[in-house]
Amino acid sequence: MKKKYDIIIVGAGPSGLSTALHLDHLAKAQLGSILILEKERHPRPKLCAGGILVEGERVLAKLGLDLCEVPHVDVDRALFNYQGRGLGARFFNKKPIFRIVRRNEFDAWMADKAKERGIEIQEEITVKKIECFDDYALVKTNKGEFRAKVVVGADGSNSKVRASMAKSKRPHVGRALEVITPAHATQPSPVKGGLSVASFDFHPVPNGISGYVWDFPAKIDGEPMRCWGIYDSNIMKRENRIPLRQILAEEMAKSGYDLDDYELKGHPIRWYEASNQASIPRVILVGDALGVDALLGEGISPALGYGRIAAKEILRAFEKDDFSFRGYGERLLSSRLGGTLWRRTFIAKAFYRLNTASWQRIIWHYFAWLAGLLGAILVTGWEKKGK
Repeated sequence: MKKKYDIIIVGAGPSGLSTALHLDHLAKAQLGSILILEKERHPRPKLCAGGILVEGERVLAKLGLDLCEVPHVDVDRALFNYQGRGLGARFFNKKPIFRIVRRNEFDAWMADKAKERGIEIQEEITVKKIECFDDYALVKTNKGEFRAKVVVGADGSNSKVRASMAKSKRPHVGRALEVITPAHATQPSPVKGGLSVASFDFHPVPNGISGYVWDFPAKIDGEPMRCWGIYDSNIMKRENRIPLRQILAEEMAKSGYDLDDYELKGHPIRWYEASNQASIPRVILVGDALGVDALLGEGISPALGYGRIAAKEILRAFEKDDFSFRGYGERLLSSRLGGTLWRRTFIAKAFYRLNTASWQRIIWHYFAWLAGLLGAILVTGWEKKGK
């Protein structure tokens, strides 16, 4: 016998948990049963640099959640460089410019908060396929079948929910490699002068990479660590592209680290475009399943922001008894988050086209202040303070 729910959310990461928590926050009395299906068991490993900007923290605060409950590192300053020169970003009020968490701890914390509010989460269930009918959607898993009036695809860049939808155009997917090392080596750590510094270095751009190398402070089991990585948005395809691993290894060697001594992992990052298929009748996508930031590959804060938009869309569907989700993509685009994601994609396509050493030197050595100003105006600030 198929188990029936009003809403099934596939994926217990930031976007899926945010959707569930927003549904509970906005209209708990109006909705029936909500189920979250997760293929693993929390706390589960998850590749991610772990940066959460102030926008993501504000989304959590409006849900009554305090990010500071999660083990984290406060980043006081962010450096955006090319060949040693560029922009240093820092808040005047001395607040952290962003916080760095480990995804296994952050996601488990959010899942616990959802459970505390009565939201059901079933773990170690793998979704294989979604089939849609006039009156319900059928979720086929390794542990049986579930029926729901609405299914939310929050299952990441390799989404099974998205794969069950009508075939869309070739997806826009970038790639990231990540490695964790101890904080000690022959060179100083990212903590400098008492400040925690996160570095974004765009020196790989002339080598065919539409992205950057990062070096973040991190903390695992209370021990200071470093999170290194390289992001390639894949926006500009070039024949002279140098392998990501080679670039990352060379960067780490400058600080006395041998990449071969550590475990290197990689994962895809699906980025947002307004033309991405956002829904079909009874099914909507959120977070990485639909697309996140193309410019820097930022995922957690946008994923949290998707949750409120999706929750309002689902409430609208129940109020009108219309589960076609027609217009969801357009309403998402017209939101502050959607507009920001669109601008980031537009800027990424323009910025990474300027892929010669000369152009990158001009941007970061002479006009870094302008890049910082445009960034503050166009790509941040989508979540405001207040209720």
